[in-house]
Amino acid sequence: MAVMAQPVPEFARLLRALVTLVPLLATSPVVANDKPPLSGEMAKIELRQAPAALPALTVRDLDDAPVALDRFKGKVVLLNFWATWCAPCVKEMPGLDRLAARIGPDKLAVVALSLDGPTRPRVKPFIRDKGLASMHILLDTDRAAFKALGVAVLPTTLVIDAGGREIGRLQGDADWDSPAAEALVRHLLAQPAPERR
Repeated sequence: MAVMAQPVPEFARLLRALVTLVPLLATSPVVANDKPPLSGEMAKIELRQAPAALPALTVRDLDDAPVALDRFKGKVVLLNFWATWCAPCVKEMPGLDRLAARIGPDKLAVVALSLDGPTRPRVKPFIRDKGLASMHILLDTDRAAFKALGVAVLPTTLVIDAGGREIGRLQGDADWDSPAAEALVRHLLAQPAPERR
């Protein structure tokens, strides 16, 4: 008759701990990683160490009516500063519009703030010619938002969480129609909504 060896005491304790831990791991909720995935051109995004609340800002719509930017609170926002005379801006606008269309307006707002001053009459024809239908195009006529948010170059896109806080910004143009951009936005949409204050 074969005699089974007794387990070493340390091994037995480890085995008991494992048997206890496995069911807990199986039922524990997965905790979302709040660090956004930044690959491809999205790796150019400069993340803030801590999200920063945006100041109250009012811009203009294409009919010159005032629009408070906090109306987009509750959605992830890509706040893009651009102008019709800025070649890199013109290049990235269709990609931003396609991303907005693909994600949908319920949880994402792509807001393009035009800095066109004397060239403002070009904005509406630009929108029509490019077929931009899924993004919000507004006017920063006196550049108040541009200055208040410390934007230095065009294009610049601020990445804003659903609580209205800037989490990072990308200076320069990017391919917003890329899988990397969509992965970033979908990651942000999956995060728990920040508590309102």
